[in-house]
Amino acid sequence: MKDVPVYLFLGFLESGKTKFIQETLEDTRFNQGESTVILCCEEGIEEYDLSAFPQNNVRIESVDSEAELTSARLLEIEKKYSPDRIMCEYNGMFKMNTLLSALPENWSIAQVFFFVDSSTFITYNNNMRQLVYEKLNMADLVAFNRFDNSYDRDLFHKTVRAVSRRAEIIFEYKDGTVVPDDTVDPLPFDLDAPVVKIEDRDYAIWYQDLCEEMKKYDGKTLSLRVKALKNRNIPDAFIAGRDLMTCCVEDIRLAAVACRNPNDFAIDEGAWYNVTGKMEIRFSKAYGKKGPVLTVEKMEKTEQPEQPVATFY
Repeated sequence: MKDVPVYLFLGFLESGKTKFIQETLEDTRFNQGESTVILCCEEGIEEYDLSAFPQNNVRIESVDSEAELTSARLLEIEKKYSPDRIMCEYNGMFKMNTLLSALPENWSIAQVFFFVDSSTFITYNNNMRQLVYEKLNMADLVAFNRFDNSYDRDLFHKTVRAVSRRAEIIFEYKDGTVVPDDTVDPLPFDLDAPVVKIEDRDYAIWYQDLCEEMKKYDGKTLSLRVKALKNRNIPDAFIAGRDLMTCCVEDIRLAAVACRNPNDFAIDEGAWYNVTGKMEIRFSKAYGKKGPVLTVEKMEKTEQPEQPVATFY
């Protein structure tokens, strides 16, 4: 089976997804006759106008419920049309894992766009944080539609950056003007320092940055406060990190790195330590692949931080 790229359009009802897909497929620079299926997972006020597309190459398939979104249903669509690409208008109330677990093996996410009605963004974020978080976490582009200067751009920016530092952000004003977000996000620690000190309040930002741009930490010496945990897969080493809450209490997970212990420091399971060591990107049994490994040079037992669970707020 041929590879099928999936362009994923996220957003809640009336956020501008249909309009964007329509305008994109009307553009001959993007639509040069490729067999395209619009996988429509919600029904809004706007409808697609197939007659406006430059060629008769677009088909629409609807998925009326989250339960209907299965691998069998998607394979049925592929067999029916043999598409070159999928444009998926995803229902804002569907969980992201429903789609990701249903994707056939030869379907892959090419780009993810998250469209947001600026007038409802803060309300949705406060009341349905998990649904908003999932979308921000996947997005390559976050487009705030119907924007005006009565909204707090810094608040919108910080809300996105609390989840993702890589997503591009744009603001589309009500008159159609599009303004890219050019806010610089300096890291709250000095990566060029001889010893990079990670304060307790900055652990979540550091760990997110480490996961997104691992290579830049290769060879750096770091100092941070972490909880130590033993791992049966690496008897000559240990795991060190903190619980991290990215969204809500139900979403708390351990954000940790593998640590080599060549000096054989004594480790008390679950105790907190100030650790200094050199980071390398190398294979570790803790990951089963290459990942960040901290070779511990100095280790001192300490008290639990005032806020043991790291957050972005």
